[in-house]
Amino acid sequence: MKKEEPIFSKSTQRDCLQLIEMAILEDINATDLASGVDCTTAAIVPGSAHATAAFVSRSDGIICGVEVVKLALQHWAPNVELTVNIDDGERVDAGQTIGGMSGLAHDILTMERTCLNFMCRLSGISSLTHQFVDRISETSACVLDTRKTTPGWRRLEKYAVACGGGENHRMGLYDAIMIKDNHLAFFRTQVREEDEVIPVAIRNAKSWIDAHANVLPNGEATVLQLEVDTLEQLRVALKTDCDIVLLDNMSSEQLREAVEIRNQISPEIMLEASGGVNLDTIVKIAKTGVERISVGAVTHSATNFDIGLDWEMAK
Repeated sequence: MKKEEPIFSKSTQRDCLQLIEMAILEDINATDLASGVDCTTAAIVPGSAHATAAFVSRSDGIICGVEVVKLALQHWAPNVELTVNIDDGERVDAGQTIGGMSGLAHDILTMERTCLNFMCRLSGISSLTHQFVDRISETSACVLDTRKTTPGWRRLEKYAVACGGGENHRMGLYDAIMIKDNHLAFFRTQVREEDEVIPVAIRNAKSWIDAHANVLPNGEATVLQLEVDTLEQLRVALKTDCDIVLLDNMSSEQLREAVEIRNQISPEIMLEASGGVNLDTIVKIAKTGVERISVGAVTHSATNFDIGLDWEMAK
């Protein structure tokens, strides 16, 4: 099934504008170019000079951040014209031009690092995500991100994951239920018997969704997920109304057995593997039959993609 194109949503744009403003404030000690100071540019570049410059990839990968650059220039340097050769989510080869800027040299030089910082960071995430996705392209499993994101950057980083071909897990604590080990550790103090912990927790969570559906982003369709770390817990979970069971830090052999157990008890419940996932292990994990593999590394361990701004004075 063909994946949907990544959406640069209104919420993502809102977060992005706040981040761009903070980045510009860091650079020129103001939130707009007219009030700020770029000492070097002001000292040696005539205010009326025009120029052109091209964003050029130094590596092979998947580009993300072009939409951010569009927003940055539209709001802070509207007289700079942006041409786009490579859109977000598209592959780029080393030496290929992603796009270019044309306009006042002052504005281009002042905005250069802000634009590159966003594009390099996000392209690093999209490119790493694509490596994971590509490794398991012959299986039916999908790669998902996690909440292990840079504070304030979550929507942008999850957008980058989508550009790389991955799928987004819940956005935050507000749009899905995920009962993890620490939730269960506390909940044990609320029930009398150990064998009641998972069933009662799921039953309470399901009732809570039903009671609050009118204020939840996904309403009655709010996902209810449970984390387990043993096959015994899995067997109990499969007899409840949860939608997804997260199999935490299980070996490939355990994952394979978990899939067999799930197929026998509740084939409609999806299984997600998490923990110990890297580019060397993901193929083996995907071949166990789990539908979902969550990979925190796609955001917390991505390195910046190498993009340069090559300068050319306008004729």
